[in-house]
Amino acid sequence: MENYPPYTITDKMLNYVSDIMKKIGEANYFESLNRYPELRRKSRIRSIHSSLAIENNQLSLFQVEDVINGKMVIGDQKDIQEVKNAYEAYEQIDKVNPYSVEDLKKIHGILTFLVEKDAGKFRNHGEAVYDGNVEIFMAPPHRLVPTLMDNLFNWMNEVKDTINPLILSSVFHYEFVFIHPFSDGNGRTARIWQTAILSHWEKAFTYLPIESMIKKSQNEYYKVIDNCNKAGNATEFIEFMLKMIDDTIDEITKTTTQETAQETTQEKILKLIKSNPSITQTQMAKVLGITRDGVSYNIKQLKDNGIIERVGATKNGYWIVK
Repeated sequence: MENYPPYTITDKMLNYVSDIMKKIGEANYFESLNRYPELRRKSRIRSIHSSLAIENNQLSLFQVEDVINGKMVIGDQKDIQEVKNAYEAYEQIDKVNPYSVEDLKKIHGILTFLVEKDAGKFRNHGEAVYDGNVEIFMAPPHRLVPTLMDNLFNWMNEVKDTINPLILSSVFHYEFVFIHPFSDGNGRTARIWQTAILSHWEKAFTYLPIESMIKKSQNEYYKVIDNCNKAGNATEFIEFMLKMIDDTIDEITKTTTQETAQETTQEKILKLIKSNPSITQTQMAKVLGITRDGVSYNIKQLKDNGIIERVGATKNGYWIVK
């Protein structure tokens, strides 16, 4: 299967791979993810919102967060169910074998639970992509889907120790979208599975919201896929996805400094509470050298995230760290 799937290694790919691996080793963001659960949660929510928004889910980022937090959200029930499904699917990333087609089917089943009647099953009919009334892509016949998927996963298992996962996962992403194995949910399955492949190679990718960068470049994403369909190889798409990963790392590291500082304040507050559960917010402000309002803001964040709880009155009460 040496010539399958068709693509060419380019200097641009190699440069991106080199840059990405260097940044992963240097970025403080990944150290912050290990230290602060809330940063991981925010990244996960961004991934879910962006991946679903690409496929016309109408819920806002804040609504997606509320659904995940179990709050009441007014919106289309299908959109709400898709968020619940996506959260559950992303929580399973660590448990799947990214080189197992059966595990991929299970994840698709979770992603499309109560949304698609054939959840977790390959399509049994033809499938085409339309731009309005114009057919722009005809997927392979459904009778070929099992063989094409077996070929793809057999190839991945053969080369997983010799091809860099950044390139391998991008090849998978394109080939999967081309095969279009399911009736619905192919895009979100392709994106979560690329994350699964990468995160099993390097833990830092588990919470890297690549989907948010794809969402920003959504038109180009589809255009590159179309170009590759016409060219008969995945080269341009691999270059595009490596750029998306590289850009995501750049963006996320730039925006993390402020959030990390905020988390550090919360970490200090937690230490104060653990050492003195009866400490007041005024006392915290004096110890931390920040305003009373600054303490109140971070206390609210900790309470909203279910990390601490206040028991009793303001003067005579105490804090509980959950």
